[in-house]
Amino acid sequence: MSAETYRDAWGIPHLRAATAGELARAQGRVTARDRAWQLEVERHRAQGTSASLLGPGALSWDRLARRARLADTARRCFAALEDKDPETAAWVREYTDGVNEGLAACDAPEFARTGLAPGRWEPWTPLAVWLATHILFAGFPAKLWREHITAHLGPDAVALFATDGPGTAGSNGWLVSGERTVTGHAIVAGDPHRFIEEPGVYQQIHLSCPEFDVVGLAVPGVPGIAHFGHTGTVAWAITNAMADYQDLYRERLRRTGAGVEALGPDGTWHRAARHTETIHVAGEDSVEVEVIETDRGPVIAGGPEGLDDGTPAALSLRYPPRVTADLGFGALLPLLRARRVADVDRALDAWAEPVNVVQAADTEGGLLHRVAGRVPVRATANRLRPVPAWEPGHEWTGWHTPPRAGLTDGVAVMANQRGPATPLGVEFAPPHRTDRIAALLAGKERWSAADMPALHTDTHLASAGPLLDLVTALDGLSPGAAALRDRLLAWDRHMDADSADAATYAAVRGAVVRHLAAHPALAPAAVPPAYPEVLQPWLALVPRIAYALEHLLRAEDPYGIDRAEAVRAALEEVAAEPPAGTWGDTHRLAPWRALPDTSGSPEPGLSGDHDCVLCTSAVPGLTDRAARGPAARYVWDLADRRRSGWVVPHGASGVPGSPHHRDQQPLWLGGELAPVVTDFDRLTKETDD
Repeated sequence: MSAETYRDAWGIPHLRAATAGELARAQGRVTARDRAWQLEVERHRAQGTSASLLGPGALSWDRLARRARLADTARRCFAALEDKDPETAAWVREYTDGVNEGLAACDAPEFARTGLAPGRWEPWTPLAVWLATHILFAGFPAKLWREHITAHLGPDAVALFATDGPGTAGSNGWLVSGERTVTGHAIVAGDPHRFIEEPGVYQQIHLSCPEFDVVGLAVPGVPGIAHFGHTGTVAWAITNAMADYQDLYRERLRRTGAGVEALGPDGTWHRAARHTETIHVAGEDSVEVEVIETDRGPVIAGGPEGLDDGTPAALSLRYPPRVTADLGFGALLPLLRARRVADVDRALDAWAEPVNVVQAADTEGGLLHRVAGRVPVRATANRLRPVPAWEPGHEWTGWHTPPRAGLTDGVAVMANQRGPATPLGVEFAPPHRTDRIAALLAGKERWSAADMPALHTDTHLASAGPLLDLVTALDGLSPGAAALRDRLLAWDRHMDADSADAATYAAVRGAVVRHLAAHPALAPAAVPPAYPEVLQPWLALVPRIAYALEHLLRAEDPYGIDRAEAVRAALEEVAAEPPAGTWGDTHRLAPWRALPDTSGSPEPGLSGDHDCVLCTSAVPGLTDRAARGPAARYVWDLADRRRSGWVVPHGASGVPGSPHHRDQQPLWLGGELAPVVTDFDRLTKETDD
């Protein structure tokens, strides 16, 4: 039979075909129909050509993509896939053929608006999209921050500022075994935290053929369902393991008549690969970029002449797919075919990047809680900071065995904390989200799928404690500040959108961050080194203080800073000019869009905060607007897949003006889920392709 496309009430695509290949082609086609402009943007980002589409603001990313050799790595990985796993390679080809068919017939308004036409996808493009999406996911620029803060404040400052930085992305996830549910079957639930984009970074989809029948969250531009899926008999989900699997090397480079050489750990100068590429920039002159690769990896910053400010430095990046020519795509088809936890487990042995903590459960009572991905074995120094390429002892010597974990009282919680992945990482998220989810789950003996949204949307902010402790100890305040202190101490510590007290707390917190950042002891660290613009979010002082505020307020000797006085000044400042409304008035969604929004619709106010289970991240001291948050929510019920639910921040369609462009946003804001429908008799048939 030919592939068939159906839709449910939310416009979510449900695809049915005779073979996995036909289904992949249909997935590519329907993704191109629903997300044509998004696919075009992702293709350009993966190739390092986005400045030709988006203008000079995208130039720094394009330089990184070119210098890190993302597209070339994707080509290598696809060539290796063709050699080692021709079935998967053919399946990926079917997907890209479908994308090209869909793009040829698309009528996305953004193309008319920009006067552009969609480009062609190659078989390796999905691998490049995956790589571009995750190259910064492990946060290798944090090594530059550790080096930067050590240079200005000493090595003890590294631990003081340690937390999940502004560029990392995380997730919540929890697994409740059958002994703790009303049905006797497990529930897998959670929400990935990513930068919120419009269209969304996840695509709800249903893929059905005689081999498998899977619902889940796909990454537009990538075939199958990698991260979150339910086959009817087994379900799986992931969070970021916070593992460290990318290394930065300081390189000594020199120019010769034949090109560029790099000093190796053997004390010998070795020829480095070198060529130039041209980046076209919309509205401006084209820019040439020099691409250099040493035996460690591609040079992503600096060169033989050093950095832009003249600092004699060059940095190369070593990352697993560049070394192994394997992105882990060999896991994708086995995941779709999985029937039991053991099948998911075997599939994940092929997983490469990013490194995830995975939870899975099946209808026979099987449970899985493990790390999946490839982390190199190397010296401890490699994990902490850039290391000298010319010194021995920094090579990779193998791969870590991914750790496994069990459940506690029938429950496992993952929220980027120090858990099973601890041996593989350096910095992890604070334990607040994990502890809160575990405490909520402990509060009831038996849970149902319908109970889970209450956990998704919990707004308790445990990290408020250190600041409020300092507020408690203040005396000698002005009458206004004293009243403000009493109000904060009576606050329930919930960051609800309609809470004026939450807005007041956020205002005081932001003022404290600014006062600390302005202190002379920290001022030298406020000037970041001259690394590329795309890496600067990891090097900015104010966000670092904001996300490490707990540690800074509790440290024994924070560089002579009088924290009580900083809190006092912040309290007086806010008392003199208190916020006029509620938390949701300023804590508004700030999604990234490739083109400016012309709808005129105001962005919605949000509940939650960085350390709440409802993790909607602002940057205290800079802005209350939230660029990060739950990019989807899911509940996988192993008793009956039809009782599962899911939601995304906007809608299934990426086409402005479509009735399904933003129709799920009220559900997402209200903490509700759309039902998962898998019965084709309950769906509306759209096409026979």
